[in-house]
Amino acid sequence: MTLSIATWNINSVRLRIGLVEHLLTTHAPDILCLQETKCPNDQFPSKPLRALGYEHIVMHGQKGYHGVATISRLPLTELVERRDYCGVGDARHVSVVFRHGGKSIRLHNFYVPAGGDEPDRTINPKFGHKLDFIEEMKMLHAEAEAGISSILVGDLNIAPLEHDVWSHKQLLKIVSHTPVEVEGLTEVMTKGAWVDLMRRKVPVDQKLYTWWSYRAQDWATADRGRRLDHIWSSADLDQHLSEITVLREARGWERPSDHVPVIATFDL
Repeated sequence: MTLSIATWNINSVRLRIGLVEHLLTTHAPDILCLQETKCPNDQFPSKPLRALGYEHIVMHGQKGYHGVATISRLPLTELVERRDYCGVGDARHVSVVFRHGGKSIRLHNFYVPAGGDEPDRTINPKFGHKLDFIEEMKMLHAEAEAGISSILVGDLNIAPLEHDVWSHKQLLKIVSHTPVEVEGLTEVMTKGAWVDLMRRKVPVDQKLYTWWSYRAQDWATADRGRRLDHIWSSADLDQHLSEITVLREARGWERPSDHVPVIATFDL
């Protein structure tokens, strides 16, 4: 048996519901985690997704901003969590529990704040919010619940490794790759005993991107990307990982998101 989980910052689910349907039709992940849905729960476009067999949908949305949603062909339990990181009421996290291959798995879906343009919390409150959000994430442990494995996915808005960005040297002072952000995210991973699954399949000395700016006139030729989207797991699932797929071609779809889907496939 296999299990496939996709993550995608869709940048407005209502605007790009056709792209979501295309992904589900062509790649058919068992579960799709969306970020930046920009949609209140009562306006989420569930009908076309259920028509494709994705009958289990858990949302945490708000009008115009943020928002996460987990869409599944597999039944989800009642153990749903929506954590209010930093206590500001933003819809940036939802987690669900499902069963597959004899395992119970908690799946966290995150949309970490982007942090604005200036990497200085004294003059940029958005950057301070991002650092505080990451600080709270350090309390999240992959083995927090007895008998339940963990997967964490989402747009974490940090590219932590040298080859997660097109130029390590030029981006050291650019939000998403600054040392304080990288150190924070690394600590989230180490304190929580998380495994970076994408880098289990793509060596750390190889370039790996999931985001290309809208500002680039020819994003593919310039290829100035960053790995802002991540898939982590508890250590027990690492041995079951069979494939990581980054759908780079999705950046070239009509009216695309600036992020592309990432799919992890497990032999479970």
